Amino acid sequence: MDGSEHGHEHHGERGHGHGHGHHDGHQHEHGHEHPHPHPHPHGSGPSRLRHRLGHLFRPHSHDAGDRVDSAMEASAEGMRTLWRSLVILGATAVLQAVVVVVSGSVALLGDTVHNTADALTAIPLGIAFVLGRRAANRRYTYGYGRAEDLAGIAIVLTVAASCALAAYEAVDRLLDPRTVTHLWAVAAAALVGFVGNEWVARYRIRTGRRIGSAALVADGLHARTDGFTSLAVLLGAGGAALGWRAADPVVGLLITAGIALVLKDAAREVYRRLMDSVDPELVATAERALRGVDGVLGVGQIRLRWIGHVLRAEADIVVDPFQTVVQAHAVAVAAEHALIHAVPRLTAATVHTDHAPLPPVTADPHAVLAHHAAA
Repeated sequence: MDGSEHGHEHHGERGHGHGHGHHDGHQHEHGHEHPHPHPHPHGSGPSRLRHRLGHLFRPHSHDAGDRVDSAMEASAEGMRTLWRSLVILGATAVLQAVVVVVSGSVALLGDTVHNTADALTAIPLGIAFVLGRRAANRRYTYGYGRAEDLAGIAIVLTVAASCALAAYEAVDRLLDPRTVTHLWAVAAAALVGFVGNEWVARYRIRTGRRIGSAALVADGLHARTDGFTSLAVLLGAGGAALGWRAADPVVGLLITAGIALVLKDAAREVYRRLMDSVDPELVATAERALRGVDGVLGVGQIRLRWIGHVLRAEADIVVDPFQTVVQAHAVAVAAEHALIHAVPRLTAATVHTDHAPLPPVTADPHAVLAHHAAA
């Protein structure tokens, strides 16, 4: 098994019609009610009965329309999270900005700038969610889900800019000390900032993980760091109240360091998504699912990639060389079905079938592709 992606291929789209590409380019459609004698991915006997009962009590569909509805529902949930976060963080930033003007606290200014930047990241991410709802076409054949990754880059750049501004203001205040007034208002604004940011962080991270959006999770981590920086502002106000004039700019520098840490984490998450990184456990799950399919004699290469907040898969399986095309195709359909059930957020799979070696050993059927693979 060489992991080639040529030969007989089954192009699985969780749909009312699976598009099955063959050498002649012929496509046909069949429903997913399983009236045909496809080998079932969950074995036979008790295991098959459990699977059917699962369909009864937790009905699902692989229809293309349902798949689109699911993606749109995830995008809509992301949009709701963004708008609610924007309202909370916007109100927090406005309140803090008023206190900054009154008190002159550079630490609170850094926190306010960070909160404002965090609120504004909802704009590129919201645009990405809207774009992600657009259907695939002949130019963007995988759809527009990658817009979320571009939004992730915008978030990272925004965090970097807020980090630079906070650092500049803190250093400037160290070189040119000024007295901070209205410390009680600074402390109150800091507490409001912590509560608002922690609520937004939990909300964004929970939604991002549920819908599979790395950009939204990164934005949630950003908000969580804002919450801790607000607590740092509270400490700075306490230090200033005790007579330490440098407390405010020193805390401003600590806030800068905190922003830099979240910048590193967010940049790593976005980089991994751009590089098609997936959790290795997902690959192991896919392999186990394929090995459990009736008719699959072996499993070759498995590839998974995120397109926005959904997954796509490509997999190579080995089947009996004496099966007919129809029988091999049925195994591929069952393999796709098993993958869809086993891998969370998987919306489509392309399954390539290879046959086991024929006795006596014949020439490698993929030999004609060898020079392409070497290149």
